[in-house]
Amino acid sequence: MRRIYLSAFFLCTFLSVSAQEVVWQKDIKSSTQDFLSQITTTIDQQYLITGSSIQSGKGKQEKENKQNNGYDFHLVKLNQQGEEVWEKYFSGENHDYLSATVTTQEGGFLLGGTSYSGKGLDKKEDSKGGSDIWLIRINEYGDELWQKTLGTSSDEEAKSVIQTTDLGFFVAGNVHNSSKGYGSKDVWINRLDKEGKELSQLILGGKGIDEVEKMIPTKDGGALLGIYSRSSEIRDSGSGVRNPETKFSSNQNPASSTISQLPKASSNFGEGDYWVVKLDKNAKIEWEKNYGGKGDDHIRTLALTSTGFIIGGESRSERSGNKTVGIEEGTDLWLISLNERGDEQWQKSYNFKNRDVLMGISVIHSADDKSSKGILLGGYTQAEGRIETNDETFWLLYLDGNGNEQWRKHVNGESRKREERLSDLKLNRDGSIVLVGTSTQKLGKENWKIVKLGDKQVNDLIEKYDIKIYPNPVTDYVYVEIGFDFNEANILLYDMSGKQLQSFKTKNNVYKINTQSLVQGAYLITIKTDNNKTANAKLIKK
Repeated sequence: MRRIYLSAFFLCTFLSVSAQEVVWQKDIKSSTQDFLSQITTTIDQQYLITGSSIQSGKGKQEKENKQNNGYDFHLVKLNQQGEEVWEKYFSGENHDYLSATVTTQEGGFLLGGTSYSGKGLDKKEDSKGGSDIWLIRINEYGDELWQKTLGTSSDEEAKSVIQTTDLGFFVAGNVHNSSKGYGSKDVWINRLDKEGKELSQLILGGKGIDEVEKMIPTKDGGALLGIYSRSSEIRDSGSGVRNPETKFSSNQNPASSTISQLPKASSNFGEGDYWVVKLDKNAKIEWEKNYGGKGDDHIRTLALTSTGFIIGGESRSERSGNKTVGIEEGTDLWLISLNERGDEQWQKSYNFKNRDVLMGISVIHSADDKSSKGILLGGYTQAEGRIETNDETFWLLYLDGNGNEQWRKHVNGESRKREERLSDLKLNRDGSIVLVGTSTQKLGKENWKIVKLGDKQVNDLIEKYDIKIYPNPVTDYVYVEIGFDFNEANILLYDMSGKQLQSFKTKNNVYKINTQSLVQGAYLITIKTDNNKTANAKLIKK
C-alpha cells in the first residue's frame, strides 16, 4: 500500500536571486521500483500523474480473486492544491507499462502504454503477439470509455500519444524486427479517430535502430516527431536513389486499409543523431531533418514556439557534422531552434557537469502567440565517476526566447534523497511550475515526488487576465478560469435580465459548469472573491 504525503514549505537553496517558493510537495511512497512517466495538466488546470506500479491485493484483482504481480498502469489525479482527487489502476495479467498520456479536448484522457498481457482483468482484447500498444480512453473521473490493442506479430512499444484538431489521435511507438520495416527497430505511427478506429499506419526507419522519443501536435493539425536515430539512410541498390513511399494492405489490422512505408533519406553524422520528422494531418511526411555530430546525440523532447519548434536532448559530440557548438564535460544539453519548415534558426549548448539529461521543455508564449518570451528546461544530472554536489537532483534552466541563459536552479524540495531523477515538468498559466520524478534512498524503492514551485521571474512573464471562459460559445460544459489570487470565490451565472440562475463556490482557479439546461442565448458570469476582487465575462450558449 502506498502512502501519500503532502507538505508546504519554502525552497532553502537556490542559485540565483530570483524569488522562488515551493507551494507544495506530494510524495507517493512505494516499496517497489515504480516508474513515473509524465504529468498531464487537465483542462481545469488540475494534474494527472501517470506511470507504472506493482500493486498488491486491491482493486479488480482482489474482487476477481486473482493476483497480478506485474506492473500496472497507475494514475493519480491531484487538484490545484496537491490533494488527491482519485487514484486508478488498469491491469492485465502480465506486465503493463504506462508511458504516454494526453488530455482530450472533451475533458478526459487517452492513455498509451506497452502491454505484455493477453485478454483478462482490465484488458479486453487478446495480444497480437509479443508486446503490444494498449490504449485506454477515460473520462475526467478515470472511468473507461473504450480501449484498443494495437500490434502485429512483432514486438511494439508505446512512446507518445497526441490529440489532433479533428479530435482524433496520433499514437507513436516503436516496432522491433518488423517484416514491413527497415532495421532492427523502426518508428510506427497509428492514426485513429476519436472512437479508436484505425485510419492509417506509417512505418519509417533506416538501416539500424530508430526510436521515437517524443511527439507533439502542430498548429496545422499534424505532428512533429523527435527520433533518436542510430541508422543510415535507405537507398535503392540499383539506382542509388531513395525508395519511393510504398503502401500495402495490412493483414494484421483489417480495420486499417493500408500501411505506408517511408525509408530514412538522411545519413547519420555520428553514433546517434536527432532525426526530426514533420507529419501533416493525414500522417503523411512533409519534411525530415537530421542533426548531429560525430559522437552520440540523443534527442529527448520537443516544444512549439511562436515561429516553429525547439528540439533538445543530450550530446557527446564536439563541433562536427552539422553541430556548431561543442561540449564541456560528460554530456551537455543541446538545443536547436527550427522554423516551421525545419530550417535551423540557432543552436545552443548548456552544461551542469557529468551526464546532463534533459527531460522536459515548456515555452512561454505571448498572449497573441506572435512571440516566445522564454524557454524553461527541466532535467537531472547523472553521476559518471566522481559525484558533484547536485548530481541526481531536479534542475531547472530558464532561457530567453533566443536561447540565452537567464538562470538555473537545483530543486531539492522538502528533502533530498540519494537519487532523484526528474521525469517531466509543466509550466502553468499562473506562472507556477510542477516538477515530477522519482526519489529514492535505496535502489528498487522509487517513490514518486511531485513539487509545485512558484517563481516570480516566470510569473512576471505570463500575460495577466481577470477571467477566461472556454469554450465560448459553449454547447455542454464551460470552464471558468480566474486569473488573480484568492482563497475562495463565488461564481454567479445571470441571464441578461439580471436574474441569478446558478451559484458556485470554489477554491480552484478553474471551475467546470454544466450548461446543458440553459437555452440558447447570452449570459453573464460574475466572479466575487474573499479578498473583494470581482470580474465579469459574457457567455454565449449555442
